[in-house]
Amino acid sequence: MAEKIIFDTDPGIDDAMALLFAHALPNIDMVAITTVYGNGTIEDCTRNACFLNDKFNMGATVVRGAEGPITREPVGPTVVVHGEHGLGTVEAPMDQPINIDPRPAHVYMSEMTRAHPGEITLVAVGPLTNLALALEYDPEIVHNVKEVVIMGAAFGKQGHSGNISPVAEANIYDDPHAADQVFTADWHVVIVGLDVTHQTFFTGDYLDKLRDAAGDVGQFIWDVSRFYLKFYSERVGVNGCHVHDPSAVAYVADPSLFTTRKGPVRVVTEGPAIGMTIQKTDDKFYHHDQWSSNRAQSVCVEVENERLLKLYWDSILSLA
Repeated sequence: MAEKIIFDTDPGIDDAMALLFAHALPNIDMVAITTVYGNGTIEDCTRNACFLNDKFNMGATVVRGAEGPITREPVGPTVVVHGEHGLGTVEAPMDQPINIDPRPAHVYMSEMTRAHPGEITLVAVGPLTNLALALEYDPEIVHNVKEVVIMGAAFGKQGHSGNISPVAEANIYDDPHAADQVFTADWHVVIVGLDVTHQTFFTGDYLDKLRDAAGDVGQFIWDVSRFYLKFYSERVGVNGCHVHDPSAVAYVADPSLFTTRKGPVRVVTEGPAIGMTIQKTDDKFYHHDQWSSNRAQSVCVEVENERLLKLYWDSILSLA
């Protein structure tokens, strides 16, 4: 049976790539797309979700979520990476029909997981505000979800410690208080962070070939990637982009692509290291330990990148 997911996202160029991936995979059933601020405003992210859902006949329910973080002041959209409205030089029409469920995203998550206990995985690739709000609204949600898979965080594996600050990944930095709530809650979280997403790369050549082979879907991925690749070329000095959000989808589709390590995770919520994620990986006793009382979570530390790239390629071609 296909894995039912609620895809929590802030589309976003790589979010669009990930949504198409989830839509293409035969073993994933994308029940809903819940939106959150991040790469764009909540208005732009919701419009982009509706646009992608309609354009590619995804058949998901779209649900609007949080417009800003729980506690900290908003960081603001990442215009330099994703463009003025989130999809680079591609813009969803301003008259795009906004067909959304009337419930807030966190209420929708609660009610859907109650209706289908143990069946739905929450896949979150933006700030974790909606998930934290769901925990506050319905503490029993931890017993009703199957699993939580997030793209975010960085733990220093192979030198990958941050992309928005020296020690923080952008999704966690946007709402560190929400992330700390999500990671310390009593549900199983799989964290697909920079430690592995920086190991997998969509080269310019890969995207060119995908454009030529995958019809309208391949052309769309190529079109939205132009702004993204310009950023990578100017700021990182490479022709291509890291495979961030699609990696979280890849984990749901095939966990064997990844190696994980276990241990409780906390998030720094104040000061210059705000957004830093720290995992306790030993069993030692410490007099001051605000990790060990929390559930051990799974952090991805290795990825079979060639297999992941082939899975993405084959899946997108199936939509052509």
